[in-house]
Amino acid sequence: MEVNGRTDLASEAQLRAGELEGVRASEYTMNGLPVTEVEILNAAGAAALGKPVGKYFTLALGERIERGAEDFPRAAEALGELIGRCAPLEEEAAVLIAALGNPDITPDAVGPLAASSILVTRHLKRSSPDEFREFRSTALCRTGVLGTTGMESAVQARTLCREIKPQLVLAIDALAGSDVGRLCRCIQVCSTGIAPGSGVGNDREAFNRETMGVPVVAIGVPTVIDAASISSDPGLSSMFVTPRNIDSAVRAAARLIGYGVNLALHPGLTVADIDMLVG
Repeated sequence: MEVNGRTDLASEAQLRAGELEGVRASEYTMNGLPVTEVEILNAAGAAALGKPVGKYFTLALGERIERGAEDFPRAAEALGELIGRCAPLEEEAAVLIAALGNPDITPDAVGPLAASSILVTRHLKRSSPDEFREFRSTALCRTGVLGTTGMESAVQARTLCREIKPQLVLAIDALAGSDVGRLCRCIQVCSTGIAPGSGVGNDREAFNRETMGVPVVAIGVPTVIDAASISSDPGLSSMFVTPRNIDSAVRAAARLIGYGVNLALHPGLTVADIDMLVG
């Protein structure tokens, strides 16, 4: 059975498809927040859901996810744990974070906005190793998009991988969903990487182990939905819609992702510590 409809979320694809050979799904709570775990086990499952073999976690968020919200620390900690489940790292493993997307288009600005809350330490560990020995070596690139840089995002990241030799790439991007209620209200973490633009029919070169040479964990938030999935009007087939409060929603989700990444990569930090370090 093939899944029709445009969504980057494995949990949505699995829900529409039901039980499938080669796909295992479960639901549970983490820090009081709902998590849906979908594991694609083999080629049959990958063909059925249209996604690579691997693990996909969807963390559901509450109505308020801005930094001052009561649920923010619990959500950031849960996100950090899910990232860790996709990317068990040795203590000294270096990480490259790729913030994907166009900062000038709000629904596509999740990556660039998240980058502002991510601790970058590679240069500090090289210059002052004793003072920063408790931190992991992290580097970050804001790739922009092909139309403004003239370069595929994957080409930029692959070049950096050859230079700095990370043991993992974390790619952060906006996603497309198929459920209006989930827009900017959940975060997907997966062990399979990502193909930027695939959710809106603008596929770019993939970020995955094959293209980067190291494992790639992808983190994303659905910010748009295919208009054709919520209307029978054929004239909407090439349009995408987004929530009215997209500006504040994307900023809140991006900050949450930044904090979750920090908690995953620098064990021992707390949300309060990150507040002081990133401002």
